[in-house]
Amino acid sequence: VLQAGVHTSPGRSLEYGWWAYILGERTTPRFKQYSKIITIDGNLASGKGALAQKLADKLGMLYMPEADTFYLDRMTGEKEPLPRDFNGMCSLEKFYADPKAADGNSYRLQLWMYTMRLLQYSDAIEHLLTTGQGVILERSPFSDMVFLDAMFNQGYIRKECVNHYNEIKTISICEFLPPHLVLYIDQPAEEVQKKLKQSGKPHLQNVSLQYLKSVEDSYKKSFLPSIRETSELLVYDMTQVQDAERIVEDIEYLKFDKGPWPEQDDISYHHMRKLVQDKERVGSLTHIPVFLPEITIGAHDYDQKYYAYRALPGKNYARGYNADVGDKYIWLK
Repeated sequence: VLQAGVHTSPGRSLEYGWWAYILGERTTPRFKQYSKIITIDGNLASGKGALAQKLADKLGMLYMPEADTFYLDRMTGEKEPLPRDFNGMCSLEKFYADPKAADGNSYRLQLWMYTMRLLQYSDAIEHLLTTGQGVILERSPFSDMVFLDAMFNQGYIRKECVNHYNEIKTISICEFLPPHLVLYIDQPAEEVQKKLKQSGKPHLQNVSLQYLKSVEDSYKKSFLPSIRETSELLVYDMTQVQDAERIVEDIEYLKFDKGPWPEQDDISYHHMRKLVQDKERVGSLTHIPVFLPEITIGAHDYDQKYYAYRALPGKNYARGYNADVGDKYIWLK
């Protein structure tokens, strides 16, 4: 089916190009009251996913669960997650078990997760602009820095890693508009740690209280003050967050007149759609030619992993994603 340049078929297959725009395809006519990007933020185990799902159901929005280290595998249609060698060469479980690991796992994880959040955010914007349906996410590349701050404050990563991350974020985040609305769930770090221990997951049993407090401090001292300049912000404690009806009412009262979204038109949306549907281009935004031991592998190791990846059986990749090593491979030097 071809309608105004938009190709539709089962799965993630909406395409958009210059001819679509020339032939009259426009974005703004699709927008309704809740054609928005909303992110739910908060510390670990604060109930972000449950709240996001409730709000999505009530507002008729799409809920995208939080991206993990294997997000790219799901979007490229892998039947099961590929080895970590092809997913950032990092491990969340190892981070919690040994956050100061000498092999640089902690920073590789942080950089890889920023890239995954950036890709997911581009997927969310693509869905919004293509269908008009709003999207609710758990966290975003805009709030990802709270974990970087916590890692550095706890001595898990070096200052050089912080500088590298900030440079990467500076040249990439500017290509995206911030969320229309950020909802922050305020839960004390002590309660977070208690929930993690009750979860029964082995890798969450020994998460440092100081690390959790650092995440909380970064949210309150850095992220929330900055995001309130460009996005609507609602803050709830653990009791208030249980009342989804009240939160919906609060959202209805918002004017959504902050930040760059009200200034957009069909021309800017056209260029935005061209960017977000090109996932190789989005991924390349996190590349800079800098030597950093934590994310650099030797030539022989790279060669081995390159051919190991190329030897994997062919897959049916979703549109915007493909089997090109430059798109799917490790995104490390």
